[in-house]
Amino acid sequence: VQLQASGGGMVQDGGSLRLSCAASGPAFINYVLAWFRQAPGKEREFVAAVTRNGSPFYARSVKGRFTVSRDNAKNTVTLQMNNLKPEDTAVYYCGADFGGLQVTLDENNYEYWGQGTLVTVSS
Repeated sequence: VQLQASGGGMVQDGGSLRLSCAASGPAFINYVLAWFRQAPGKEREFVAAVTRNGSPFYARSVKGRFTVSRDNAKNTVTLQMNNLKPEDTAVYYCGADFGGLQVTLDENNYEYWGQGTLVTVSS
């Protein structure tokens, strides 16, 4: 499967952005889909994920502000980000774990990755 992320940009503290990740290839329903991010000088970290049946999971730092969802008919996963903070500034990546039965926070379990989209939140 190939993943194409979009929707990044620059917003002010408290603003909102919506990221999308479009997947090409068969059996989209069989993937756990996740968003990770990597800030300058830091390791990639888990942000949110959605299971094959649509159950969402969030990192503690974004819970209550971000919403992850998937549309199996359109082969897309989205990340709605509200009340953004400067510490959310990072390159955001979508990842896909084929056949995963549950969400994993370990990026090594995701076989496919999009190219990343930059989110910048100014104070």
